[in-house]
Amino acid sequence: MSRTFRFFVTLLALSVPFGVHAQTKTPRPALVVLNKDASELVIVDPGTLKIVGRVATGPIPHEVAVSADGKIAVTTNYGAHQDGTTLSVIDLDAQKEIHRVDLTNLGPEGDLIGPHGIEFFGGKFWFTAEGSKKIARYDPAFNYVNVTHLIGQNRTHMLVFAPDGRTIYTSNVNSDTVTAADFAPSLEANAKTFTLPVGKGPEGIDISPDGREVWVANSGDGTVSIIDTGTKKVKQTINVGTKHSNRVKFTPDGKLALISDLGSGDLVVMDVAARKEAKRLHLGSSTEGILIVPDGSKAFVAVSGDNKVAVVDLKTLAVVTTFETGKDPDGMAWRD
Repeated sequence: MSRTFRFFVTLLALSVPFGVHAQTKTPRPALVVLNKDASELVIVDPGTLKIVGRVATGPIPHEVAVSADGKIAVTTNYGAHQDGTTLSVIDLDAQKEIHRVDLTNLGPEGDLIGPHGIEFFGGKFWFTAEGSKKIARYDPAFNYVNVTHLIGQNRTHMLVFAPDGRTIYTSNVNSDTVTAADFAPSLEANAKTFTLPVGKGPEGIDISPDGREVWVANSGDGTVSIIDTGTKKVKQTINVGTKHSNRVKFTPDGKLALISDLGSGDLVVMDVAARKEAKRLHLGSSTEGILIVPDGSKAFVAVSGDNKVAVVDLKTLAVVTTFETGKDPDGMAWRD
């Protein structure tokens, strides 16, 4: 080896810090997955199913939402025992946490304990705080929580917006209820709330694309409660035969509803109009989070007990493949 070549190699090595690897650019679209036990967010290229980035979050993140422009993701750091008190705000292009939002000592808003379900709407992130029996709003433009609303039910777990943004529905696991909070157009005035009994242990919740029905997956009795959003009453209860329903998600066309069964490891596909099971797929151990891509062609389903994510073709209702993201995957979101 010549002296000149050795000098060039040495100079090149010194120019790259030890342990630093070239960053793979975050794609568009991208799948975002939370690995709960690893306390991390991973970014997946949905075309190749390869992980392009990992970002550490606060303790035990359960759910995640992405802003409409795809720039940031916010995770709810639930904690090991419903005792989490932070949100992680992640720059998806830079692949790093840019804010750790402290949910304690919020002045008149009080402490927010056990953040869990989260949705992005109207430029803000709305989330539940199970231990505080509240929902709250985080404004990323100013990096603070500026609205809270008391639900007053036990374990307010997940939330979903009506298409017009005027009503937020929450599943309240330990109260066996769903709450509908009707807000003024600004989503800042005090809400008028309606709380109605559903099945035992409601966890998963979603609203049909036309906004007419809310489906609630009850973890404790294997049923789905169907709420008429016009009357805000349960109009039907159907037995879907699950051992521990975890999530329910409508396809964009409203024809199918997917229910993950944490207890059996199954994914139950329901024909919405017929109110009947269309297919039941056994995916493995502990199926949890569900993400349906915007065009409705496929679903990603977290199989948390097997540390993998299953890809389900929604035309054939068959599992296409699986891939690993890390330890205990659950909540997912999509970046366009």
